[in-house]
Amino acid sequence: MTSDHSKLLEIIVTCTDSAKLNNWISNALREGATDIEDAARRRLIEISSAANSDDPNDEMVSDFWRSITALELALSDERGKTIRLSRTRQKITRVGVQETLADLALQPKPSEGYFLLQDRDMLDMSAEAVVLRFANRFEPDVVRAAQKRLGADGFSLDS
Repeated sequence: MTSDHSKLLEIIVTCTDSAKLNNWISNALREGATDIEDAARRRLIEISSAANSDDPNDEMVSDFWRSITALELALSDERGKTIRLSRTRQKITRVGVQETLADLALQPKPSEGYFLLQDRDMLDMSAEAVVLRFANRFEPDVVRAAQKRLGADGFSLDS
């Protein structure tokens, strides 16, 4: 891969073929092209999460499904097999996305998923980041907990 990836990055932004995206991710990993890897991974998350979102008209719900998809893909990569966050999915079915997000933000310790996203420089896809993007839909204590956790790791939505 050349050092100027601008043309490929433009293609990735609109790609809807998960096989091509996975191929670009593999090639980028091999070549050390982190910008291509990140763009292709984020695009794969975007198109994969659209199939899961139970309310595509609610941006918060869609945003959280991107988080779930990011975690499932990260876990699948790490473990070499398809992983689904079954307990999280069951909880979403039982109590809904908003309460699931609130519960994740209010946990005394970050979830395993939080650390996986942190290791991949993807805290913007964490449940806590979703809470902050939709702060007007949560109680103040939930928002404070999300801010505290992300702030402790040097993350802000502006970064």
